[in-house]
Amino acid sequence: MNPYEADKQLNLYLLFHYGTAKETLPYSFGPREALNFPARCVSELVDTARLGPDRRALEVGCSVGRTSFELARHCGEVIGMDSSENFIGAANELAQKGLLDYTRTHEGHIHLRSVAAVPEDIDRSRVSFRTGDALALPDSLGSFDLVIACNLICRLPRPLDFLKRLPSLVNPGGQLVLTTPFTWLEEYTPPENWLGGTAKAEDSFNGLRGALEPAFALEMEKDMPFLIKETARKYQWTVAQASRWVRTSH
Repeated sequence: MNPYEADKQLNLYLLFHYGTAKETLPYSFGPREALNFPARCVSELVDTARLGPDRRALEVGCSVGRTSFELARHCGEVIGMDSSENFIGAANELAQKGLLDYTRTHEGHIHLRSVAAVPEDIDRSRVSFRTGDALALPDSLGSFDLVIACNLICRLPRPLDFLKRLPSLVNPGGQLVLTTPFTWLEEYTPPENWLGGTAKAEDSFNGLRGALEPAFALEMEKDMPFLIKETARKYQWTVAQASRWVRTSH
């Protein structure tokens, strides 16, 4: 079973994508710079000056959709894809209604009610969501001025196959934005398919660069912290390696 189909995971990611700062980190201390990661993937990583109402964007591994909605501020058409029917169902309801009730784990069997809300100044009609396999993206998608995949690569069984598909998805001069903590786990990716993290290939980013060049040229690289709240007092604090690439004419 896809672990992301569980309702517990759905609620966890709704909080991660749409939770307020007070809901996520109600303490007077803590890593506040790690909040709002799905929105920051657009505001900090995408060169929005190159986009506009005639531009298309694709998010692969969109989860419950916040990054795709943020892209609608800058693009005329945004497609979000994810393998989880549960996540896409929630994203589609948010696209239709703008709001979605959910519960988040507080402590033990205690759950708190919350509401996920798309910011009112976003044109939700620009965004559509569909289920899809990142390793079997259909040719009918066409090509895009921006492709973004956040924390997806190290959850794929064959990440290199996904990376090899990207040149045909991004228009020349278009942007590719990737984030990944490179948390290679055998339950998701066989070690022989890792981009790094082995005695043979230690640096995963070098493996990523080798897979993308020369079709893509690196424009920017930075560390991107993010914070996932599991319960009232338990968090996942992680630092993703983020990069922006431009599609070359190769």
